[in-house]
Amino acid sequence: MVKWWNLNWITIVCKITSLIILFKGDIMEINEKYFSNITRRERAIFEGAISMGALFHQFIGTPVNKKSASSLKIAISKSLQLQPAIEKVEVNIDFKKLDEAMSDFDYVSLSGEMLNVRIHSKIEDVLAIIRMEFIEDLKYPLMYVEEIIE
Repeated sequence: MVKWWNLNWITIVCKITSLIILFKGDIMEINEKYFSNITRRERAIFEGAISMGALFHQFIGTPVNKKSASSLKIAISKSLQLQPAIEKVEVNIDFKKLDEAMSDFDYVSLSGEMLNVRIHSKIEDVLAIIRMEFIEDLKYPLMYVEEIIE
């Protein structure tokens, strides 16, 4: 029996991918039934924003250090790209902030302050770029719509 804590991030992402493939339905039917009341622009923003919220609430608190940061970035990116309409995910972990927070145990819990993320979501011909970055003046990891390309 393989325990979940013995799996690396890539293995976990692959297992999640396999599960999601089992549940994919007819996309056109879903679009007509649940999204016909909003525009493509609104849907692109919705999909990107929902994925950004998932990223924040799923990965904040994850144990991380400099050695594991690159695999964590890949896991975050690959797992979010499984979501509907997500074309690209750019994840950066600020090593300076990681070092500042480092504990005597050689790891810290990932925080919003350490993340700089862009999610590109596309519905037909509309691309929304959703951003999360720590805004020093606000002392807050702000999520916002960075750009819409139509």
